[in-house]
Amino acid sequence: MGLSQRPLRIVLLRHGESEANLDKSVFERVPDHAIPLTAHGHEQAAKTGKQLRELFEDEPVRVYVSPYLRALQTLDSLGLDDLIGLAREEPRLREQDWANFQDTADIERQRQLRDEFGHFFYRFTHGESGADVYDRVSTFLETMHRDFDSPDAPRNVLLVSHGLTMRLFCTRWFHWSVRFFESLRNPDNAETRVLLRQPDFRYKLDRPFEQWTPYEPTERERSAWL
Repeated sequence: MGLSQRPLRIVLLRHGESEANLDKSVFERVPDHAIPLTAHGHEQAAKTGKQLRELFEDEPVRVYVSPYLRALQTLDSLGLDDLIGLAREEPRLREQDWANFQDTADIERQRQLRDEFGHFFYRFTHGESGADVYDRVSTFLETMHRDFDSPDAPRNVLLVSHGLTMRLFCTRWFHWSVRFFESLRNPDNAETRVLLRQPDFRYKLDRPFEQWTPYEPTERERSAWL
């Protein structure tokens, strides 16, 4: 792949506010993949869409989107249909699998166990560990890099996904340590992180993720952002 073919920017976007962000009991009766955005979530996405239009400079965008309803609705509400040449539904960018219909009390107990055990290695009883998500994100990166080889490779790439998936994408891309990943906080709903191509054709984040536990990033880890 010619380095000049690489996109100028790769935008990671978390879905807007969903009904489950307001009421965890929704997981008891609605499949995780079918939980919709709230009205506020649509508004958040529309606001972010205006910011992205400026960032993309009204140029074409290739999109990879989680098949979860809240991610698809976020993409629709961005208002960027005229820029999107290809929107590919990408199951490997889905949310971490926690369970099927969830028992709220049991999931809360497992959340506490996860905090003690570690978010990367803890596997939910009927779901995935962070390490499992890391592995599927790794295979997605192989696909995305092959797409960069195509003659019509775009200058802009947008991934509409989920908070944990975004953090693990960056952990894999920048080869961050598991300890650093464990300290990172999810971005807010409809919040972005942007990988910007540098003159040497490497990428840097426009800003770091916030941290929720103490950890001093190494010099190499800090070099991932501007």
